[in-house]
Amino acid sequence: MRVLFLESHPMWIHGLPNGFIDAGHDVKISGPIDQLDIHKLISEFQPDLIITMGWGPENTRIDKQKKIYESTVHVNVPHVYWATEDPTSTEIFTMPYIRRTHPDFVFTICRDRVSYYRRLGIPSEHLDFGYHPKVHHPLEFDAQYYSPVSIVANGYPKKLSYFPHHFRHQSMKNLITPLLQNNIQINFYGNNWDSMGPHLGVEIPKDWIRGYIDYTDANKVYSSSDIIIGLQNLPTQLTQRTYEVLGSGGVFLTNSTPKINRLFKSGEDLLTSSTPEETIELVNYFLQHPEERKRIQKNGLEAVRKHSYKERAQYMLEVLDKEGVFHKGKSLYSLDTEKRTTYQQDNFEIYIVQNGDTLSYICKEFGVTINQLKQLNGLTSDMIDTGFPMKIRLLKNQGEKSCE
Repeated sequence: MRVLFLESHPMWIHGLPNGFIDAGHDVKISGPIDQLDIHKLISEFQPDLIITMGWGPENTRIDKQKKIYESTVHVNVPHVYWATEDPTSTEIFTMPYIRRTHPDFVFTICRDRVSYYRRLGIPSEHLDFGYHPKVHHPLEFDAQYYSPVSIVANGYPKKLSYFPHHFRHQSMKNLITPLLQNNIQINFYGNNWDSMGPHLGVEIPKDWIRGYIDYTDANKVYSSSDIIIGLQNLPTQLTQRTYEVLGSGGVFLTNSTPKINRLFKSGEDLLTSSTPEETIELVNYFLQHPEERKRIQKNGLEAVRKHSYKERAQYMLEVLDKEGVFHKGKSLYSLDTEKRTTYQQDNFEIYIVQNGDTLSYICKEFGVTINQLKQLNGLTSDMIDTGFPMKIRLLKNQGEKSCE
């Protein structure tokens, strides 16, 4: 089978596409689609399947989403989308993307979202993250990447401020905050950790912050640190790094959740903690017992093998074949027009920014000016983030004048 991925980001192109290659399929990765003639690419490559996925540079902007739609809607090739931001960003990202690109089938990392999509008439099934052994595999120890404890993740200070009840807050306060409070060194790889003090309740020492690391180099950290902290975003599903750290032979310490305990054995394949006190106890014990760490590494490597992207690719094709996607032609479901709804909070009308929104679009939709929005929200430029709770106006019924 010939499979075309409209994608360019390293986090995506080194995962599922490699799984299809391992399963014996011919794979083409588009790279950046800004100046790409997708029609010509499809005509020349003659794919049997077109896949888009995630939230990345090739599907964030509306113009790119329209280009994907215009290039796939009239060809007799199934377009499958893998929704990797569910359930937190279903309404603000996934649904706007689906409305604009109209994929023929949607896979989602959130099992509960399958029924949600099906109720809308969108063919859907669950597909979890995985790992690829050519990218995430054990390496020889490299002192440059050594630390007693390390974490590879982004900080997301803005996003976490938008979602104060997000499970990641609890995850950080159980796994990271107690180590910082006890001065146990953690090397932080990723963006924006220098702004995470307010969310962690304690500042990170500057010399512990290592900055961005290339996706294909992350296993150097996993293979060279004694313990790897793994944050979870929800108790019902696992992050991609869960599989990647285990596949790289890292000793993985994460939250004790129903999903992690269903797929892996705590104390055997990895380590799990439910409280800050348990985190300190586990870290102190395993830092002092290297033989125990080796046992965990070995077991984790074996337990994660069935979660490779080769397995995920084969499962995806089995589902698509079972659902008749390769024979039914293009999906005919229709969706309602995007709704812009607001809610009241602290005397203000609030709107949650969706993927593709601009200040000018929001102003036109709600009858306000750009200057009014900037003043209300303390904006210094026209840039706005998806998920941002934007103040639209001060409500008149609160005894104050409207900003209009």
